[in-house]
Amino acid sequence: MENEIKLAVLIDGDNIPSAYVKEMMEEIAKYGNPTIKRIYGDWTKPTLSKWKNLLLENAINPIQQYSYTTGKNATDSAMIIDAMDILYGGRVNGFCLVSSDSDFTKLATRLREAGMKVYGLGEKKTPEPFIVACDKFIYIEILENRTKESESSTTPDKPAKKSQVDKITPKVIKMITSTISDLADEDGWAFLGDVGSLLQKKQPNFDSRNYGFEKLTPLINSIGKFEIEQRDSYKGKFKLIYVRNKKR
Repeated sequence: MENEIKLAVLIDGDNIPSAYVKEMMEEIAKYGNPTIKRIYGDWTKPTLSKWKNLLLENAINPIQQYSYTTGKNATDSAMIIDAMDILYGGRVNGFCLVSSDSDFTKLATRLREAGMKVYGLGEKKTPEPFIVACDKFIYIEILENRTKESESSTTPDKPAKKSQVDKITPKVIKMITSTISDLADEDGWAFLGDVGSLLQKKQPNFDSRNYGFEKLTPLINSIGKFEIEQRDSYKGKFKLIYVRNKKR
């Protein structure tokens, strides 16, 4: 596809567990073609040994970065320098920064200022500034849950009995309600695709999978405060889903 986003995937090996690298790469492939894949760390350290067997399997290029000074994160510096070199090289139009470290907040902001699409992947402990600096942020715990789910008989329409599933709070419901209102026509209906896109802009880490649902439709349906309607698309080739807030 000519319009497919070419992504540079830069992984902070010191800050990300290796257990779900396959799932991470599958997730990244949804958003573009990962043409550059690099992982940074001091490969002389035994703590990174689990990564080594996975690099060839996933065609990830390891970048050796020695820790020259105690207390200084040389890996972060190398990753940031490489990101800027790639940016100015003009070979990609998007970045995927894989880390739970807030030190990459400024980098994500700078890349977006340059017109790059920026995706972040990290654990739920990731500080808020880094999350909101990305266009979209995906929690690794989602991928862990998906792996466990594939081993069971759960369906996309029902939340799986999994650990680390977030509660649908009144704050989340309020955000969905206001987003529908922002996009609603005169009858209160909003196209669900537009609702999902605006939710993502308002909160980059918003993802229905955080709440145990594979898609936004069953998540909204489970709350009970919204109406959902299916309509035929142009020429009736597929269905379009619209949603509106229930009248009090």
